[in-house]
Amino acid sequence: MSGMRMPTTADLMSMWNASGLKEKLIFTFGMLILFRFGIHLPVYGINNTAFANLAAQNNLLGFLDLFTGRALGKVSIFALGIGPYITSSIIIQLMAVIVPHLEKLQKEEGEAGRRKLSQYTRIFTVILAVFQAIIFMAYLSHLPGTINPGVNHTMFYISAVLSMTAGSVLVMWMSELITEKGIGNGGSLIIFAGILAGIPLYSDRTAKLLTQDPTLIWGLVLLLIIFFITMVFIVIMQEAVRKVIIVNPKRQVGNKVYGGVNTFIPFKLNPGGVMPIIFAIAILLFPSTVLGLVGQAHLTGTAETVFLFLNKLFNPSGFWYYVIYFLMIVALTFFYASIMPNMQPKEIAENLKKYGSSIPGIKPGKPTAEALDKILTKTTFIGALALGCIALVPAFASYATKITTFQGIGATSLIIMVGVALDLINQVRTHLLARNYETFLKE
Repeated sequence: MSGMRMPTTADLMSMWNASGLKEKLIFTFGMLILFRFGIHLPVYGINNTAFANLAAQNNLLGFLDLFTGRALGKVSIFALGIGPYITSSIIIQLMAVIVPHLEKLQKEEGEAGRRKLSQYTRIFTVILAVFQAIIFMAYLSHLPGTINPGVNHTMFYISAVLSMTAGSVLVMWMSELITEKGIGNGGSLIIFAGILAGIPLYSDRTAKLLTQDPTLIWGLVLLLIIFFITMVFIVIMQEAVRKVIIVNPKRQVGNKVYGGVNTFIPFKLNPGGVMPIIFAIAILLFPSTVLGLVGQAHLTGTAETVFLFLNKLFNPSGFWYYVIYFLMIVALTFFYASIMPNMQPKEIAENLKKYGSSIPGIKPGKPTAEALDKILTKTTFIGALALGCIALVPAFASYATKITTFQGIGATSLIIMVGVALDLINQVRTHLLARNYETFLKE
C-alpha cells in the first residue's frame, strides 16, 4: 500500500504518449463501445418492453440481466454475454487436469498446444451458446406477450437461436482481441463494462427505497462505509505477496566475484485475482438458467419437491446460494493456483537446482519442492478464505442494513470492479516500465 500513489499529470501524459500504449487503450475502449452498442440490437420478433418489465420483477432474471450488462432484459443479440465463453474456458481447463491428451497440450507442446486448447474452447463455446439460446427461447415461449403476434414461431426460434449464438461468438471474439491487442483481460473488462452499466439501476432502486422509508438513510451510510472498507481490503489482498528468500551462488570471473546476492520469489496471496469469483458466478448461472426454464412447467409430486429444493439452493438471494458461492470461490482459487506456470513447486525447485540457488536451510531438489508446496498451500488457503469472505461481506451487510438493492450480483460486482481496475492499472504500469527500459537502452 505504501508504494501506491496517485498518478500525476506528467505520469498520465507519459502513459498516453508511450509507444504502443495509446493504440492499445483506444482499441480496448473501441471494443467496449462496440459491445455496448450490440446490447441495444434486439432479437427479431421479441416484445422487449414486456420482457424487461418481467425481468425487473423477477429476482433470478434480474440477477442474470445484471451479469450480462442489461443485454438479457433487452433480449439483444448479446443476451448470452460472455458467459458461454467463460464456462467453456473453465470446463476445458478442468478437463486438461483429467484428460492426458489435453494435459499434454497444455504442459508439453508449448504455444502450439495452447492454440489447440483455445480452439477447443471456442468450439465448445458455440455448443454451449446454442444450448443456452434454445433454453432461453423455450423459456420465452411460456411467457405471455413476449413474442410479437403474427411471427412464425418456427422461423422465430431458428433465427433467434442463430442470432444469440452468433452474438455470443462475437463477444468471445472481442474478448480475445482485447486480451491480444488491447490492455487487460478481455473477458474481465467486458463484465466490468456490463457492471458499470448497471450502476444507474442500483442508484434508481436505492433512491426509490429511501423515498419509501427515509429512516434507511443511516443504513445506506453504514453500507457505503462497509463497501469502502471492503475495497481497501481488496486492494491489500490483491497486492499482498509471500516472499520466499533465495540464496544465489557466487561466481568468480578473473578477480571479480559475481552473484551471492539474496533474492526472493514472490507468491501472491490471491494468485487468481477476480477470476475465481467470475468463474463461480458463471458456473452458478447455469443451474439458475435451467431452473428458470423448468419453473414454467407444471410439476407435481416428487418432481415438484426436487425443483423447490434446487430452486432454494440456487436462488441468488438465498442463504444456501451464498454457502455454495463461498465454497466454489475457495475451490476455484486453489484450482487457478494449480494451473499457473509460476506456481508449480516441482518446476521451481528444478530451476533453482539447475542454477545452483537454494532456500536457506532446505536441501535442493525434492525437499525444496515439498517446502514450496507447503508454503503455496498455506498461502493459497489464506487467500482463498479471504477472497470468499470479502465476496460475502457486502451481501450480508446489505441484509443487515436493510438496503437490499445492492444484493446478489450488486455486492459481488464491487470486488470484480476493484479487481479488474487494479489488474488494468498494473498492466499499464508494466507497459510503462518496459517503455522506460527501452528508452534507457537506446540512450
